Amino acid sequence: MCKFQILMATLLATALTGCDSKEAPTAQVRPVRTVAAEPGAQGETLALTGQVRPKDQVSLAFRLDGRMVKRLVNVGDVLKAGEIVAQLDPQNQQNSLRAAQASLAAAEAALTQARLTFDRQQQLLAGGWTQRAKFDEAQQSLLSAEAQVDAAHAQVAIAQDQVNYTDLIADAPGVVTATGAEPGEVIRAGQSIVNVARQGGRDAVFDVSEQLIRTSPRDPVVQIVLTNDPSVRATGRVREVSPQADATTRTFQVKVGIIDPPQEMQLGSTVTGSIKLATPSGLQVPPSALTRSDGRPAVWVVDPKSQTVSLRNVDVSRYDPAGVIVSQGLDAGETVVTAGVQTLHPDQKVRVLGGGV
Repeated sequence: MCKFQILMATLLATALTGCDSKEAPTAQVRPVRTVAAEPGAQGETLALTGQVRPKDQVSLAFRLDGRMVKRLVNVGDVLKAGEIVAQLDPQNQQNSLRAAQASLAAAEAALTQARLTFDRQQQLLAGGWTQRAKFDEAQQSLLSAEAQVDAAHAQVAIAQDQVNYTDLIADAPGVVTATGAEPGEVIRAGQSIVNVARQGGRDAVFDVSEQLIRTSPRDPVVQIVLTNDPSVRATGRVREVSPQADATTRTFQVKVGIIDPPQEMQLGSTVTGSIKLATPSGLQVPPSALTRSDGRPAVWVVDPKSQTVSLRNVDVSRYDPAGVIVSQGLDAGETVVTAGVQTLHPDQKVRVLGGGV
C-alpha cells in the first residue's frame, strides 16, 4: 500500500511538471479583406421633375370699366401682334368723343373771331383810331382763344384714346393659355381677360429644396428630357431662382431656360432635368468597411508594420450604395478592413487575404 501511494505521487508530480513546461497559446490571427482609402468619388447626378412653361406670360386686360360685348379668342388660339382680342361696348366713349369734337369746333370758332378782332384793333391802333387798352384786350382774348383750342385738341385726343381702349389688342404674338371673363360681363379696368404665352423662349420650371440650392454648382448645365419620351432631349441654363420659398412646400422655384427647345416640348409638358453635382472632397471606402463606435461611424485601420488593427472614428459626408465618402478621420492610402469587421478587436493581428474587397 505504501509503494502504491509513492507511485501515484510520482506520476502526479510528473504530470504537473509537464503542464508547467508548456508555452501559452499564441493569439489567433484573423483573416480579413482590405482596401486602400483613395479619392475616387464621382459627383452625384440629381434628377428633378418639372414642367415646360413660357418664358414670358402676360395677362391682357382693358384699361376701362365697361361691359364686354365680344371675346374673339379662346384657349389654344394663336395670336398675332395687333390682333383684336375682345371689345367693350363703346357707346359712352363715342359720346364723349363727339362732345370733345364739338367743344373743339366751338373753340376754333371763338379763335377765328378773336383773331379777326385782334387784326382790326391792330390796324386801328396803327392809325391812331383806337385806344391802347382795347388793343391789349383784343390781344389777350386771342391768346385765351388759342389756349382754349389747344385744350380742346387735347380733350379730343383723350376721348379718341378712350374709344380705342374699348378694343383689347394683342401687343405681341403668342398663344392663349387661359380666359378670365365671358362676353356680357361687366368688367373692371385691369381685370384679366386672357392670359397669353408669348412666342419665343421656353422654361423648364422645377421646385428645388433649399439644401440643393446651397450645394449645387454655379451656372450648371441642365440636361432636360421629355418624361414620356426620353429620346427628346435639350439642354438649359438656370435663368431665375425664386428669392423666397413656397409657404407650403418650402421649396424654391427655379426656371431653366431651354436652349433651342424641340418642337415636342410643348407648353405644359412634363420634363425631367438632371445636373451633375460637384465632386465631393474626401476618401471613398466600401460600405462594408463602416461600423460604429461610441455612437459614431468608424472603420478598422490596419497598421502595415505590426499587422494589427485599430478602430478609428470618421466623419461621413455622403452615403452611396457604391461607396461611403469619408471627409475626416482617414488619410489617403491607409488600409481599411472591408470584410471581417465584426470579429475584430483593438490591436488584434490580422492576415490580409487576396482579392481586395
